[in-house]
Amino acid sequence: MTRKDWEGFGEFFAAGFGPRVWAFGVPGRQRHGRRGGRWFEAGEMRLVILRLIKDKPSHGYEIIKALEERMGGCYTPSAGTVYPTLQLLEDQGYVRIVEEGGKKVYHITPEGERYLDEHHDVLSDIGDRIREAMRGVAGGAIGEVNAAFADLAKRTFKDAWRSGPDSEKTKRMAEILRRALSEIEAL
Repeated sequence: MTRKDWEGFGEFFAAGFGPRVWAFGVPGRQRHGRRGGRWFEAGEMRLVILRLIKDKPSHGYEIIKALEERMGGCYTPSAGTVYPTLQLLEDQGYVRIVEEGGKKVYHITPEGERYLDEHHDVLSDIGDRIREAMRGVAGGAIGEVNAAFADLAKRTFKDAWRSGPDSEKTKRMAEILRRALSEIEAL
């Protein structure tokens, strides 16, 4: 799989703050191509997780959080999905476990890399489908709100973290956010 293949798939993995309520569609709206409200079809999660591990060896919780973040909060895989998939990948020889700091960290094996290469077209199709679903979920003005909120949250948390929990600057940011909320509620 080339870097370009993964970059195409990775577009929909852009960090954002999408509304969770839309993860399985809004009542009365199309489900954006997901059958039964699922983001991934049978067997696809294995490819997605393996691709994440190729990028960064991780333990299970990190994989859950990475998927949630990269799907803008619209989808969080359950531990009941991720851990059995990791076990399957290990059983198939596609990942190996390295104990690091008392945690099982999964690393891709050469067999896992070959498996990804053999299925790059499927991974690309998953990316296309998810990108389309994300456009349906967060396109147009909703997409603009999502992007603006993501920028605001990133900047606010960054500055608040640097300023400290009890600084004047952090307190002032909280006031500004409360005023913004009041203005939005008044619309």
